[in-house]
Amino acid sequence: MIEHGYTVSGMSCGHCAQSVTEELTGLPGVTEVDVDVATGRVVVRADAALAEDDVRAAVEEAGFSYGGTASLVS
Repeated sequence: MIEHGYTVSGMSCGHCAQSVTEELTGLPGVTEVDVDVATGRVVVRADAALAEDDVRAAVEEAGFSYGGTASLVS
């Protein structure tokens, strides 16, 4: 299991988090997605490495701005 951290901007509510979660869960190998709307931080757990272009496309499909990778250390 690999954990990936990303930054997403434009989210403001639980519905936003749900939209991002649904799109990212649709990527091959993704097993879990945790979204923190307040910080814009998204943690994705997957069976393998994810292509950044695929993550960007999923976030943008959900209607939000992809901000790149983020540290998993809090």
